[in-house]
Amino acid sequence: MKFYNEIPDSRPNTPLLDEINSPKDLKPLTLEQLKNLADELRAFLLYQVGQTGGHLGGGLGVVELTVVLHYLFNTPEDNLIWDVGHQSYPHKILTGRKDRLKTIRVKGGLAPFPSRNESKYDAFGTGHSSTSISAALGMAVANQNKKTIAVIGDGAMTAGMAFEAMSHAGSVKPNLLIILNDNDMSISENVGGLSNYFSRIWASKLYKGIRKGGKSFLENLPQAHHLARKVETQVKSMVSPGSIFEELGLNYIGPVDGHDIDELLGVIKNLKEFEGPQFLHIITKKGAGLDPAEADRIGFHAIGKIKPVTKKRTSSKPKYQDIFSEWVVDMATEDEDLYAITPAMREGSGLVKFSSKFPERYFDVAIAEQHAVTFAAGLAVENKKPVVAIYSTFLQRAYDQVIHDVALQNLDVTFAIDRAGLVGEDGPTHSGNYDLAYLRCIPNMIIMTPSNENETRKLLSTGYKYEGPAAVRYPRGAGPNVEIDKDLEPVEIGKSNLVMNKDSEIIILNFGALMDISNNVAEKLGCSLADMRFVKPLDTNLLKKIKDKKLIITIEDGSRYGGAGSAVQEWYADNNLNVTIKSFGIPDEFIEHASRDEMIKMASLNEDAVLDQIKKLI
Repeated sequence: MKFYNEIPDSRPNTPLLDEINSPKDLKPLTLEQLKNLADELRAFLLYQVGQTGGHLGGGLGVVELTVVLHYLFNTPEDNLIWDVGHQSYPHKILTGRKDRLKTIRVKGGLAPFPSRNESKYDAFGTGHSSTSISAALGMAVANQNKKTIAVIGDGAMTAGMAFEAMSHAGSVKPNLLIILNDNDMSISENVGGLSNYFSRIWASKLYKGIRKGGKSFLENLPQAHHLARKVETQVKSMVSPGSIFEELGLNYIGPVDGHDIDELLGVIKNLKEFEGPQFLHIITKKGAGLDPAEADRIGFHAIGKIKPVTKKRTSSKPKYQDIFSEWVVDMATEDEDLYAITPAMREGSGLVKFSSKFPERYFDVAIAEQHAVTFAAGLAVENKKPVVAIYSTFLQRAYDQVIHDVALQNLDVTFAIDRAGLVGEDGPTHSGNYDLAYLRCIPNMIIMTPSNENETRKLLSTGYKYEGPAAVRYPRGAGPNVEIDKDLEPVEIGKSNLVMNKDSEIIILNFGALMDISNNVAEKLGCSLADMRFVKPLDTNLLKKIKDKKLIITIEDGSRYGGAGSAVQEWYADNNLNVTIKSFGIPDEFIEHASRDEMIKMASLNEDAVLDQIKKLI
């Protein structure tokens, strides 16, 4: 493997890679050429992601594996599924998309994750974790004539769904290869050498034949067969970490050095010929080949564009996650019953400072959103005050737990919902469009939509001090940079803030982070504007006061169906009040990846689009 100290700022020389336009072009290559191709692929990946930004660390770690899989299998006839898809950039490069990689994560360009709409080589669309084995199992059961491979990371393996799928696979026993890409540990020379030695044995046809032949012979000697099986199990458990997978009915092989092409070729070539579900455990380094990325796996998980630094950045404009970070530390200092929980998003959610200051009250439960919510419920039963910091799109995965384990018991759990609304370059798999709609129908739940950084802090305090389940949702990135009050005082539940009170027959009801657009539209129309703050409960006193307005406009950065605008319309309908309402929100479609501003425009939520639609009504 060739190593780099920095991301190259000019396109590297890649003569082998330049000739690869599909996986078929790999088939004639020699072993030495495959190794050289891996080096060129890593160099090209470094350069290209440096130019565009995007997910880097995971892709660097699976370069060799990607080359070997496309060399040995007949994709797209064979199904190859990448769990989550952060690591799929090398796959995209080898499957005819290298010239378009410069467009990744931009409007009209390559998707940030595998997408069936983009390429026949993307067997299954991903973006959320831990789905690959379930999907691969379905494919393998449906078509036994194909080879099916699922590549899953050690982080994604922590989710229960992965183990549910493996348990099922061990029961139905289809021809399926599961590859665990374990990049959270290194291989020492001694242990690695011994492990690879046993891997070669366990993946060999000889070993498989001995097991099969020995079993048929010993079946006629029940006592001997039982003893032999017991000895085999004990020996393998001493040298293999894979006992749990064997117990699930999978043939465990590993660990194998995931950067050793010779090793990967030998083991996977043999596994291709085996029947039933196979489990290959490989060890890789996230960010492999780039020294700074290996040293800082979190920082290089995803990067922005690499530009020459001419002066030190001085911008102090905080992100919403920074607002949460300061609030949760301040509140925990005041209240020793506050516990913070995150499903593997400490940095992204803003819990780094909290985890350092209050380690005994901080819990990263890994990629286990369902467990995170019910764990919080358990804490609340014992009179603790849990705060679950979670992305909107990932809270969807714990919907049953929110209803059954928290809301039904009216437990005191605060949900700090980050990345609400349209998130930008990560696209529809990561957008948080639906939280207002799916939370609003749950009894006992209050829901808040802060419009700026100061409102975020106030409403977090409000939700925390409310006795029952409370949700505060806020967007990705920075806000309008308003002054922030440092107190921890709550606001009145269900009380809106009348921002502009004009002598007008039109009023705008703003819910959440599109306040700048709502404000500009209100000024140009000369109409009133209210920052609603609460989706549930609504400020019904305000709704009563404005019932005779000619036009009521609602604006939100969530789904138009079932969201805040729907709540307003339902209240008027329930009270037999005939009013004219125009609701603006995310339409009934998946908005493709682009910048956040571009996605807002695509959803017709930008200032010009909103103004144009309102003018048609008046």
